[in-house]
Amino acid sequence: MTESKLRDLSMDFAVEVLQLCDSIKGHFSLTNQLERSATSIGANIHEANYAQSKADFVAKLQIALKECYETEYWLELFVKSDLLDRENAKKIYNDCGTIRRMLISSINTAKENK
Repeated sequence: MTESKLRDLSMDFAVEVLQLCDSIKGHFSLTNQLERSATSIGANIHEANYAQSKADFVAKLQIALKECYETEYWLELFVKSDLLDRENAKKIYNDCGTIRRMLISSINTAKENK
């Protein structure tokens, strides 16, 4: 998959999470954390496309990957706290996993091509 596909998926994912957070009442500090980590994924992927070097490119993708893991944590916390139904979280969680796997693959490819 191309980097533009990853950018598109991360943008769509961020929109999904923002809409999800709008539907959750109360718990502003938690929804804020989820929004921040989920939107940071795409922002770092976008920024990687303007990296000054291969090392900078990899670093930005690694930050996006860390944000992916953080987003998965917040989603799981919402489910375990009964703020979000597991079935409703499934698609968003799966989308996050898809982006995570793509990031890992992109990072590995970029490191191999140094």
